[in-house]
Amino acid sequence: MKRIITIFIIAGILMSCNSSDKTKDHNKNFATTETVTDSSSKVANEQLVAIQTNEALIATALMAAPEESRAKCKVIGYNIDGEFVTLREGDNEFIVLADDLNKPGFSAACYHKDLEPFMARGRELKAEGKTSREIFDIREVEVKSGKLQMGKPGSTLHIYYGAGELYSPNTFNVAGAQYRYVVYLPFATSQSTGLPEKPIAVNHPWIMNPGTHRAHIMISPLPEDRE
Repeated sequence: MKRIITIFIIAGILMSCNSSDKTKDHNKNFATTETVTDSSSKVANEQLVAIQTNEALIATALMAAPEESRAKCKVIGYNIDGEFVTLREGDNEFIVLADDLNKPGFSAACYHKDLEPFMARGRELKAEGKTSREIFDIREVEVKSGKLQMGKPGSTLHIYYGAGELYSPNTFNVAGAQYRYVVYLPFATSQSTGLPEKPIAVNHPWIMNPGTHRAHIMISPLPEDRE
């Protein structure tokens, strides 16, 4: 009789442990899901909307600029009607390029105004139907000859980009968007900067297009939710 009672007790303990383990696993999985949901984006728990006005285009584009400079940046780009225009005048050192709504995802850029001749030339050549390789080669010759200016070494391009297309009308953050920085150093090399030509680890800086007019330092910070 005692053996039967003992067997029942042991079985009960095993069932209890099993149940406890499943509960722990469930709670662990639930906690992980909650954490991912809460930290996946600044706008994860907000009501997101599509960019449908020029005002929204401007507001989301300005997220690419340093926060303290946004109030006075000039904003250019394709408006809601698909025309390339000046969306807003500005009077500081930055020009902001708004997202092109006809392209998938989101991408806005902010760059020093001294880079505008270089950027404008790229847009002009692209409008003429030139390929990326042709644009590179043409600007290489023009920068070398002094015909095309790229500003002082160190002029920086700030990029705010992501696969999402919805944004928060409260904060203007675009869901899932993150930052990348390009610091132009025309004709710089690995030897002249001490930077590798490939990142030595994830998100480490490196020099791209070394020895050419488009030589630049690539800096890709980790998204905030992965810090």
